Amino acid sequence: MSRNDALRAARLRRGWRTVDAAAAALQQHGQRLLDDPHFTVSARTWRRWEGERPGWPPQETGIVLRDALGRWPEDLGFTTPPGWIRPERRQEDDVKRRAFVSVTAAALMAGPVAPQHVDPALIDYFQQQLEGHYRADMYLGPHDLIGTVSAQYQLIDKLVRSAKDETRRGLLRVGAAYAALVGWLYQDAGDMDGAWFWRGVTQEIAVRSRDRHLIGYSLINQAHVRTDLGDGHAVVDLCEAALDDADRLTPKVRVMAMQQHAHGASLIGDRSAVDQLIDEAGRLLPRVDDDLPWGNACRRTPGYLEVQRATCYGRLGLGAEAVSLWGQVLDAVPATARRDRGVYLARHATAAAAAREPDQALEIAREAAVIAVETRSARTARELAALEGAMRPWHDAPVGRDLAEVLVPVREGC
Repeated sequence: MSRNDALRAARLRRGWRTVDAAAAALQQHGQRLLDDPHFTVSARTWRRWEGERPGWPPQETGIVLRDALGRWPEDLGFTTPPGWIRPERRQEDDVKRRAFVSVTAAALMAGPVAPQHVDPALIDYFQQQLEGHYRADMYLGPHDLIGTVSAQYQLIDKLVRSAKDETRRGLLRVGAAYAALVGWLYQDAGDMDGAWFWRGVTQEIAVRSRDRHLIGYSLINQAHVRTDLGDGHAVVDLCEAALDDADRLTPKVRVMAMQQHAHGASLIGDRSAVDQLIDEAGRLLPRVDDDLPWGNACRRTPGYLEVQRATCYGRLGLGAEAVSLWGQVLDAVPATARRDRGVYLARHATAAAAAREPDQALEIAREAAVIAVETRSARTARELAALEGAMRPWHDAPVGRDLAEVLVPVREGC
């Protein structure tokens, strides 16, 4: 049986029943595509590709394989060399980088600006707009909102430079919330450089506002990025700093800090701290009653703390316990929260794999993959990549090959 089952399966789907037929067909395809009569692929080469050590094809051959089979070499079982970036991704990265430079300029606008009158009513206006952006994020995702929200941040920053006294402080507070949202949008889109930059902007504006609740919130935002980077000790440090003056913080900020702290504890393998922190946050949750426009996921997300517990359990390798929790959480997720559902399903699938239930993991992953492609969610794609690692023991089994097929559109579309 061939070792490179991904290439073999792609060959058979194409109708190339033998290695000799595949080599001849790919050679003809390449000569037409490249307009090069000297392009050749031998049957011996194809046999090596389907063997234990397929290696990596030359760049032109990789392009021909992609055109003929609809998949890049890394999705066909080839050994991907360090630093390889598929050509289409290079173009996407260039576009994203140009967009980031443009949007980042919103936070670095040179001053001073021409003085103007700033009506205090603008604070309420921007707060109401912020709530609308949070709702739009649920439906649209990050890519369509980054430009809009950052442009409004730029306007707020311009007004701050002319505003006086409490109006200025109020605009700084709402500006910090806008910067935090831009940071989240970048993080959700999988651009950690952009997320980290905007989390730093959030902290600067929060400090300038002198609002202790916002300063705590900005530290939690930075801890969230560190969680995605897998740096558990940094998460713990930042959350402990946020909670240094806990008695003077709103219950909402304390709940957010505790649940993020739990993620840090899970990254360093401390299950008892995870449960203690989430249980304590659960006792505080009913007291969250402020009217602050930011950080309200703990109120509007069904099963908010159990989502965090299930995620932490999955990270700790507690597969069966995580599977049970995810089953409860997903029953309460509304249809409108499609991107969140995709992330939760992917984590549920990984927990099922950890519990040695690969068939269940595959079935859950099917729905998660559809959502990942529809929403272009980098978070869901990242979680599904983690699932591939958890499913490695079944890589050569039918369930493993089926999973590889299910995830092909995710790799190509996210």
